[in-house]
Order: sequence, then structure tokens, then C-alpha cells
Amino acid sequence: MQSLLIIRLSAIGDVVMASPLPAVFRAAWPDVRITWLVEPQVAGLVSRHPQVDRVVVWPKAQWRSLFRRLRWIRLGREVVRFVRELRAEPYDMAVDLQGLLKSGLLTRLSGARERVGLGSREGSGVFMTRVVPRGGDPRRIGSEYRYLAQALGLEPGAFFMQVGLRPEDEAVGCQVAEAQGVRGYVVGCPFTTRPQKHWVEAAWAELARRIHQALGQPMVLLGGGDDREAADRIQALAGAAVDNRVGQTSLTQAAAVIRRAGLLVGVDTGLTHMGPAFDVPTVALFGSTCPYLDTGRDNTVVIYHDLPCAPCRRNPTCDGRFDCLTGISVDEVMTEVERLLPTTPIKESS
Repeated sequence: MQSLLIIRLSAIGDVVMASPLPAVFRAAWPDVRITWLVEPQVAGLVSRHPQVDRVVVWPKAQWRSLFRRLRWIRLGREVVRFVRELRAEPYDMAVDLQGLLKSGLLTRLSGARERVGLGSREGSGVFMTRVVPRGGDPRRIGSEYRYLAQALGLEPGAFFMQVGLRPEDEAVGCQVAEAQGVRGYVVGCPFTTRPQKHWVEAAWAELARRIHQALGQPMVLLGGGDDREAADRIQALAGAAVDNRVGQTSLTQAAAVIRRAGLLVGVDTGLTHMGPAFDVPTVALFGSTCPYLDTGRDNTVVIYHDLPCAPCRRNPTCDGRFDCLTGISVDEVMTEVERLLPTTPIKESS
């Protein structure tokens, strides 16, 4: 095996959970060149991956914009340019981890001799030379990717997630640690794209106040620009117990902040999955989804109330009550925080 293409275009959590695969491929084929095809918003997560040699970015938003504006000639040129970049490597194998029609078509465009699709659907199987069904133990994080490795006859090993960071990302993590005065601060990741995955804002504020009272340091809130209003509401309730960094960091800068943390508390969102990736003690709060109960890390705890209606995923049946999450008490979370967090945070050196 000389050249391999991995296709996992998005989203944050899925890219992070698929991140152990390059190391598995490298262990089997030490001299293989690994390329990862990804969308722009998550490209930073794999651009510094220690086992990825090249990253190709699929400009989906640009193509969509040109299509809507009927810029056919420009779109055609951009497609040709992209295909040339993609095919700069003559791939022996392409692995489609997304399993959708768009990723299947891109797999075919890669020119790879062997094309493996994971759980191919939406008709994407027609582009593959082999389809591997999604399998594995659903209680284990990234189990479907681990299962794929085994189906290819590879040894997955410990299968820990990996996120590469740039020096400029690390500098932001250092700045937050210096502002906190300690290396071992608490990070909160309260936000996702779906309300049925959110814990109650008042509960976040109370948790931050209790952590502040116990440790004398605020909880660092992380999230994207679209989460600012919700973060401001939590900060208004929590006051000095919250260090609100929401919307102030890029994705990889937020990852660097997490890497230096002493503990992470978060809901089912991509930033939360970075806790186990960096071996940071993590308390994960799941409700409408339960993507895993076992991360392979002894310092990660998943709080999940197995209600009859859970997990409902994208189809809540509770009329907006979200009992699965409102039933998680601050006491329950604080108990795990106190168990996992080092009793004495490490002072940040000057």
C-alpha cells in the first residue's frame, strides 16, 4: 500500500472520532502516504494530525454558491481544479467513512483503484468496490471506525483519538491558562446545533458557581459564534463564576484550550469529544443521543438517564420538556466533577 485516501468530510465530532484510523493504517503500512478529504470548517482538526501527510479541502459552500448564482463556467473550472488536486496522489485505496451520496461520488472522483464504503447509503454503494456494514459495540466511542479497521484485517490497538494543533493554537491555550492562573482549569462545552442535546442554562450557571466556590476559579465556556447569546445568558446568571470565551476562538484554538484543562464538562458536541482525545478528565452529559458510554479512558464519565423515550435523536416525543437532560441534576454532575478533578490545580508558570 503506497497511498491511501480517507474521506470524512464533517462534522466535528465524527472527524475527531475517526481520527484514530490514520495511526491504524500507518501501523499496517508504515510507508503509506495518507490524504484526508474534508470540508473547510473542520480541516484544522486533521491538518496537523501526526499521521496525515496531506489534506484536501472540498469547497462545498463555494460550489453551492456558484450553482445557485448559475455561474456554470466558473463552477466547471472549480470542479476541474479540485479533481486535479484530489488526484495529485494515485491512491491505491480510498475509504469513505461518511457513507453518503456526496462522499461516495467524491470517492469515485478520486480515481482510487480500491474504494471501500462504510455503511454506504443514499445509493453511494454503487461507487464502491466493497461496502463494509456499520458495526462494532455501540457503547464504545468510534466503534464503527474500529470495526472497519478490523473488517480490513487491521489491528486497531488502543484506538485513541488524535487532534493536531499548530503553535499559534497552543499560544491561545497558554493565554487562557495564564488568565486563569492555573493549568488545570475547568472547561464547559454547553452548546450544540440541536436543543434536545442541551443541558439547562440555569444548571450550567449553578454548576459554574459551585466550581468557583470550591476551586476559586471560573469555568471557561467554549463554543462558536452562534452560541454567544446563550453563553451571555449563562454568564449573566453565573457572574464571575464564568470566563466566557464563546465565539472568541477558532475550532483548533478551542482544542488547545481543552488540551490544557484539568476537567471538561460538556454535552454531546464535538468539543466534548476532544476531552478523551487529549486524555483530559471529562464529564459528558447525554440525553436525546447516546453515541457512547465507553471512551476507553478511565477518567471519562458519561451521565445518561436511560428513559423509555431515549435516545430519540432527531425526533423528540416529549413536547420540548427534554426530560432526559432536565433530569440530570447539578448535584449529580458536581459529584463526578469532584471525583475527577485534581484537588490542587497546578499553578501556571510565568
